[in-house]
Amino acid sequence: MTMDRAYMELALSLAKAGLGFTSPNPMVGAVIVKDGQIVGQGYHQKAGTPHAEVHALREAGHNARDATLYVTLEPCVHYGRTPPCTNAIIAAGIKHVVIAAKDPNPLVAGRGIEILHDAGITTTVGVMEQEALLLNEVFNKFIISHIPFVVLKSAMTMDGKIATAAGKSKWITGEPARQYGHRLRHQYDAILVGIGTILADNPQLTTRLHNQEGKNPVRVILDSTARIPLTSNVLTDQTVETIIAVSDAAPDDRIKILQAAGATVLQFSSADNGIDMSALLTELGRRGITSVFIEGGATVNATALRHKLVDKIHFFVAPKIIGGHNAPGPVANLGIAELDHAVKLSIGTIEKVGDDLHIEAYVIKEISTCLQG
Repeated sequence: MTMDRAYMELALSLAKAGLGFTSPNPMVGAVIVKDGQIVGQGYHQKAGTPHAEVHALREAGHNARDATLYVTLEPCVHYGRTPPCTNAIIAAGIKHVVIAAKDPNPLVAGRGIEILHDAGITTTVGVMEQEALLLNEVFNKFIISHIPFVVLKSAMTMDGKIATAAGKSKWITGEPARQYGHRLRHQYDAILVGIGTILADNPQLTTRLHNQEGKNPVRVILDSTARIPLTSNVLTDQTVETIIAVSDAAPDDRIKILQAAGATVLQFSSADNGIDMSALLTELGRRGITSVFIEGGATVNATALRHKLVDKIHFFVAPKIIGGHNAPGPVANLGIAELDHAVKLSIGTIEKVGDDLHIEAYVIKEISTCLQG
């Protein structure tokens, strides 16, 4: 079992190389071992391309016969954009398959293991299962609920301020923390902000990494009355889709102008004097967006938390103090009067990023749709 774990750790490490590129598919890594030697390895690199098992089998060649395959997720059994991996495993003559986690996809859900057994291939299931589930927390929620995994990110001072009373917020955190934020943008399908952020900062909402070309997320702007300026960077830069979510209070002529400018405009019923975010997430999921990264202000953050839409939180805390009653915090009024009603979190990791502190946490829900760390 010790060697099983060592080889599975390698497979999980390989899987992480697909971070940001495999959506809507999961990240998967595979390692093939024969007579104590690694003869093949691979990972799923991008949706629509061969799966991890196929890459590993191709590298192993004839050495795959009577070997052991280590894979981080149950091999698929259905035809999508690529053939079933179970077919390739059986054809290659693999003798034993070690699987970290079963696939929650209803099209698989244990059938991959059954097909391997029917072909005379033995399996071991559950090696580093929790690590594998955590790696694919986005996929695991979306494949069952069809609702995007929602992540909220905010940067603040030690006393919990996201800007001065005058609205100045550049820069609260240092460059390493800001680069970390861009890596998070690369990781998720869509980035969501409110119109207030657009009007105040005119951001690009793109991914800018020092050491690699990042994937730009789809931009989603909450703008209930469609007042976004046509000169905004998110409209003039059309390298990635921009979705403007408006309410039924948005004037028809403004909607047509935004559509003519190249934006996708989605209209929803008014809620909380703004957009019905639950309905928005449902529509984004219908469009194949599996994850949403919220980088909005206090009002957007509060709306998402109030309606229990957030799964995970990233807080970056800078060793600075601003002070004052008028300097805003990361979350506007939630209407909470009793501490028992506070939003409760489960801390995942705490680490230093440059001079700043990064806290990763999961929102504890009565019925959780995501893995809590």
